[in-house]
This record gives sequence, structure tokens and C-alpha cells, in this order.
Amino acid sequence: MSDSIEELAGEIDKRFDHLKRQDSISGELTYEIQPGDIVGTCTALRDETSFQFEQLIDLCGVDYLTYGQSEWITEAATSRGFSRGVKRVSPSRDPGASRRFAVVYHLLSVHYNRRLRLKTWCADEDYPVLPSVTGIWPSANWFEREAFDLFGMLFTGHPDLRRILTDYGFVGHPFRKDFPLSGEVEMRYDPEQKRVIYEPANIEPRTLVPRVIRHDNRYNEVLSRRRAGDE
Repeated sequence: MSDSIEELAGEIDKRFDHLKRQDSISGELTYEIQPGDIVGTCTALRDETSFQFEQLIDLCGVDYLTYGQSEWITEAATSRGFSRGVKRVSPSRDPGASRRFAVVYHLLSVHYNRRLRLKTWCADEDYPVLPSVTGIWPSANWFEREAFDLFGMLFTGHPDLRRILTDYGFVGHPFRKDFPLSGEVEMRYDPEQKRVIYEPANIEPRTLVPRVIRHDNRYNEVLSRRRAGDE
């Protein structure tokens, strides 16, 4: 990391002993913070002259339900394609995992031209709730609504927590890893009722197998037959 980032890290470590620095493969300064410390710490990061993070440029939710797992890992392929992913397995909780939902805050100090990321975990995956930071950065209003809409995360103290991208009649939260790709409901226009109605989704989930194309003699049928005849 650059000297400026390490300088900022030193200032943060000196000021906040409750923040835990996280490794970052992208070279961004990242700290883990407990939910109860969010409001106080973010207020200090915004107001204190050593930091002056005036802007919250993004707030995003993350679902770690199937983190580290992949149904597409394979070690072999044929001329007809990969067999991986055809037999779909419903996402399941890793028995060794202790946390599922996280929220990441991306902060910007215009004064110092420095960036900082804060990451916190929701204690209860069945009822993920965190304090709102709309009172610190008004831009969090729509960001938190987006996290609520797509992940089902709740933010206490938010002035208007409602869906922002999906319809009001939408069922579920589409960015959760266990949300079906076909959705829970489908909509159509009913000419008799003269309105749009919702019905249970009747789309059959399926996984397409990508074809592997190799341009060599092993996979050319004409050349293969000719070679067999020669032999």
C-alpha cells in the first residue's frame, strides 16, 4: 500500500482501538467494526480534522451464504461441454460459517483525497438489522433502501425504509443467495380484471450447459472417420 494509506492506518489505529484492520487484495484500507460502534465511529470519521470523511460514496450489502463454494468447479471437459452446474444444488449454509450478512461502507475524504472502507456483520441472519447512518451522511438514504430491498437488511432510525428497485408487491429479496433465479411470483395483465395481477411463478429452473468448441483433429468428425478408415 502507499505511504498515504499507511499514514491513515496509523492515525486510525491510534484513535480507534475497537477497529480491526482487514486484509485487502485490492490495496484498499479496510476495517471491521461492530454494529454498536457504527454511529459513534462514523460521526468521528466525518467531523474530526484528522479524518474529514465528508462523503459516503457507497453502502452495499453482501450475502456470504455460499462463500467459498462453487457448483461450477471442474477438472475435466468434453467436446459436448462441461457437465458442471447441470445438477443444481440449493444453496446451503456452511456448518463452519458463523456469519452471513455484512454491510460495507465506502468513505471518501475530499479534503485529504483518501478513501476508507468499513465492514460490519449483522448479528442475526434471520433478522439482519443495523443502525442507520442517514443522520451522518444523507446519501445513505437510498443506499440503505437498496440494501433493504435486495438483501432484506433493516436499518433502525432510517426515515423512509421501503423498497426502491423492486415493486411493492415483490416477494423476497433478489440478491440473497437462496433466492430462486425464477423468482417467487410472476405478473401479467388480466383483461377481465383490467389490471396487472401477481401469480406464483411457473418457470421451470434449468441450467444450460455451455459447449466447448475445439478446432483440432480430435473433435473433427470428418477427420476422425478418415483417420479410422486409414487405420
